[in-house]
Amino acid sequence: MNYESISEDIQITVKLFAIFQEVLATDEIQITLASGTAVSQIFDRLASQYPNLEKWRSLTRYAVNLNFAEPQTILKNGDEVALIPPVSGG
Repeated sequence: MNYESISEDIQITVKLFAIFQEVLATDEIQITLASGTAVSQIFDRLASQYPNLEKWRSLTRYAVNLNFAEPQTILKNGDEVALIPPVSGG
């Protein structure tokens, strides 16, 4: 059996907007994830480090490589993920 793909790590760029940008004090981060990670697990990681983000979980949308993506979308090495919080107009 080939277990190589199980332990591979992938590098992801995460673009941050609005509340995420405010909380993390940056507009972009680089993170390393295990191969086979779903896009929603990025939120899990950030919420574990910044618990006040948890209230935005159900309202956050995801984009992978500039296309809206479902939370269960599996990431690939080099993907760019955007966490898109709710936006209010006025």
